[in-house]
Amino acid sequence: MNLALWISAGLLAVVMLVGGAGKLIVPKEKMATKPGAAWVEDFSPGTLRTIATLELLGAVGLILPTALDIAPVLVPLAAVGVVLLMVGAIITHGRRHEAMPVVANLTYLALAAFVAWGRFGPESFTG
Repeated sequence: MNLALWISAGLLAVVMLVGGAGKLIVPKEKMATKPGAAWVEDFSPGTLRTIATLELLGAVGLILPTALDIAPVLVPLAAVGVVLLMVGAIITHGRRHEAMPVVANLTYLALAAFVAWGRFGPESFTG
């Protein structure tokens, strides 16, 4: 179980890192022209930077607290944060009638919920 939680957290961290870095680096206008990224038109540049920052914090929070053995309780809290980000993403893509991103976001939400459940409960680092 511990290995499955580490793999799930690692995959989520990579997804959050790539997504967050992309939103910080690529200008909104250029991002809007990419396939599947038209949703950025619904948000201001400041909101996009906030989302990107939250994604990067989620990526860091899923791995580093335990890897450095500093406050490992932050891992399930970061996973809950990713769950909330994915709920927002599902709502955004659902309003735009974009089915494929909703499926991907549901997958990420399930992985994050699994990590939160596992680290709060049976495979807690602190218990």
